[in-house]
Amino acid sequence: MSLADLLDNSAAAGPVPGRAEPRAARFHRSMPGYAPTAVAEAPTAAARLGLQKLVVKLETERFGLPSFKVLGASWATCRALSHRLGCGDEPIATFDELRAALSGPDRLTLVAATDGNHGRAVAWMARMLGLSARILIPEHSAQARIDAIAAEGARLDLVGGSYDDAIKLSAALADADHVVISDTSWPGYEDVPGWVADGYSTIFAELAAQLGDEPLPPLVPIQIGVGALASAAVRALADGERVIIGVEPADAGCALEAVRAGGRPVLVPGPHRSIMAGLNCGLASQVALPDMAAGITAFALIEDADAEDAVRLLFVDGLHSGETGASALAGLLALRADRPHATWERFGLGPRPAALVICTEAPTDARSFERITAGVG
Repeated sequence: MSLADLLDNSAAAGPVPGRAEPRAARFHRSMPGYAPTAVAEAPTAAARLGLQKLVVKLETERFGLPSFKVLGASWATCRALSHRLGCGDEPIATFDELRAALSGPDRLTLVAATDGNHGRAVAWMARMLGLSARILIPEHSAQARIDAIAAEGARLDLVGGSYDDAIKLSAALADADHVVISDTSWPGYEDVPGWVADGYSTIFAELAAQLGDEPLPPLVPIQIGVGALASAAVRALADGERVIIGVEPADAGCALEAVRAGGRPVLVPGPHRSIMAGLNCGLASQVALPDMAAGITAFALIEDADAEDAVRLLFVDGLHSGETGASALAGLLALRADRPHATWERFGLGPRPAALVICTEAPTDARSFERITAGVG
């Protein structure tokens, strides 16, 4: 294992332009079945990495779904539908009030493109609100992820091509009856992806409460994809002292290339076939890029073998994760392999810092998880 690429962005770091959105957490607390996700430690992984400790925020179950994505999808849906209902910048405050406001005869359809988890979250939100959903997903996606979206009652369109192709097709569906809930942006479509990122701020609000007087660790790797989660992370955590590492697959380093190009979105052409399916994105969100460019210390590109190793390490510590979920930890493993004797000092940290990772999904492809963890004691 080794890094496929590393971009040091420490010289460009500065004030993060975005701000956390406290109204999102209040809305989430009003949703049926809300509970903060657990925080655990991973001592085996910490020892392997030479860390003082490794704190894991387990986004493996939210409202019965296997990932964090519903936080962004639900808040963005609330904001988008509140806007449709004439509420302006003051969205409907609670889930029950939103559902009641949508109880008329007109039946809207929520639309999303996805590699799996975001589309399922949008479909779940539509079902909970009594709306329809239409989800577009690349045809080469794992069958388990396709079946899970269909089980939410959504109309499912299999797209011949990449996630980015699915995004283009979903954008064309927007009309008076179809509301597109995308976690990435394009010219003329910036509000909803920004609201998705706002929804993820709930993760970090929970963390602050759960850790109490214990300081947040100084080392935080974060998986990127199109960048909504990374945007939320730097808004909450970037303080000039904390080291935040953005992690992407080797063949889908769209955020790294965009920052390398001075903050201009750069298309990394596919096919993107990493087992880290949620990160198979060829174009970073232009809404998320300013936050990432200002708040991420370095961007690391990793191989699938790193993700598999990370899944196994978490499994040994009793934590079950999908490949995308474990990718932040995989970034630390690749950095350790790249410079085993001075891994964390390269970022100005001590030799044994504490670290925080967000495990963003449970295993969403059972066959892949069983293959990766086979024989692990």
